[in-house]
Amino acid sequence: MSDKIRLIIDTDPGQDDAAAILMAHGLAKRGLIDFLAITTVAGNVPLARTTENARIICDWAGETGFPVYAGADKPLLRPPLTAEAVHGQTGLGDAVLHAPVCPLQPQHAVPFLIDTLRRAGDNSITLCPIGPLTNIAQMLALAPDTVRAVKNIVLMGGSYFEAGNMTPAAEFNFYCDPHAAQIVLQSGAPVTILPLDVTHKAVITTPRMDALRRLPNANGPRLAALLQSYERYDIQKFGLEGGPLHDPCAVACAVFPELFNGGHCRVDVETQSNLTLGACVVDWRNITGQTPNARWITKVDADRLFEELAESIAILP
Repeated sequence: MSDKIRLIIDTDPGQDDAAAILMAHGLAKRGLIDFLAITTVAGNVPLARTTENARIICDWAGETGFPVYAGADKPLLRPPLTAEAVHGQTGLGDAVLHAPVCPLQPQHAVPFLIDTLRRAGDNSITLCPIGPLTNIAQMLALAPDTVRAVKNIVLMGGSYFEAGNMTPAAEFNFYCDPHAAQIVLQSGAPVTILPLDVTHKAVITTPRMDALRRLPNANGPRLAALLQSYERYDIQKFGLEGGPLHDPCAVACAVFPELFNGGHCRVDVETQSNLTLGACVVDWRNITGQTPNARWITKVDADRLFEELAESIAILP
């Protein structure tokens, strides 16, 4: 189909990032997207590790020549922050890792993004950032003209109706690089935000985990094992039924927007306060009268989301 979504994922893998990347490779094999590239950023683990992980995940998907570009190794202004306590020392939990076959591209992620968007038609590229927003903010700051080519920035980050998971006020991706998040929100690009408000409604229940585990391929059982080690943390910390599918929500929302609901509103990110650094101020009721700059997602059809994830993983090796 001619209106196939052209997608770039910006990521810091992470187990739920692995689920999102595998889902995207499956969606591409299903003919639903044109998956252009992966750009990596420091976040859940340092950049060298997130980049190697992205390449390994492409190998798992059978995409050993897929373009992967390494980007920012630290936030714009703050010291780096990682989450090995959640994702394990490698970022991929207990998974057995190999030396990646998928090569690392020589170009830095930010110039790659700028070049790609400058060559693209108007409103033609969907960016799906599922880690800290450092690369995307640098692209928009260095080349504001790239906004023309952005169809949508569908990102996972932030929280408002749900408490933060990094501090009482802030979600991990926005807390890691709040300045980058604010630059993206002020850029004028169309932005859709998948915050904890919605990702905590998309949890890996035991039946959903078992459905992956029963798939007759390597990636179904592998992803089930990955998500199982990751979900233990969230069940203990947040009392959820299972681990939330944070990052696949963003990929799914880019491709199947009808599975999600929310509202257009003004969103800003706190960059000054020690107490609420990285917190989102969401003008849900339009109290300020400011022009909305984002679509804030609050609802998901979790059953359909999981069906699309499982169908995409099933088509992989």
